Amino acid sequence: MFSYNVSSEIQLKLLQPVYAEEIYEVTNHNRDHLREWLPWVDNMKSADDTKQFIESELRKFSNNNGFNCGMYYNDKFAGCIGFHELDWRNRKTSIGYWLAAEYQGLGVVTSACREMITYAFAEYGLNRIEIRAGEYNTKSRAVPERLGFTYEGSIRQAEWLHDRCIDHAVYGLLASEWKPASHAIVL
Repeated sequence: MFSYNVSSEIQLKLLQPVYAEEIYEVTNHNRDHLREWLPWVDNMKSADDTKQFIESELRKFSNNNGFNCGMYYNDKFAGCIGFHELDWRNRKTSIGYWLAAEYQGLGVVTSACREMITYAFAEYGLNRIEIRAGEYNTKSRAVPERLGFTYEGSIRQAEWLHDRCIDHAVYGLLASEWKPASHAIVL
């Protein structure tokens, strides 16, 4: 089973069905926190729903179309990070992430995202990575800003979020702009 140490506190683990209960419990405990910006939360009604999501992510991984990892902080599940879909023709992808409230401010997402970016450029040979966030989701927007992404503008009414459309702030990073750390994920 794939796992990667980002730091002494932070570890990435490829999502596996065996983690479904643990991931569901954290999702359920953080339901109000996550629901503010993530429309899928209402669809996660049981560990079985989470297991089905994990299985779809594993199919994506086996089709060489990206992967999704659990982020662990001191061996406790803290959230997820992954590549949405890989656009091989255009050599680009986008990164999505979510984090349980109790792990905010510890550098978990920024550190994990840094490793995912390095992997996308060095191992996949991609040229562009996007991160999109709700225009007023300042915590999510802070991640690409810390990592040197360029704010490229907003997409109006990009996503239906429960009862309204929200705009997305779009950030882009090119391979030529990235200065990787000395190590990277190996799958």
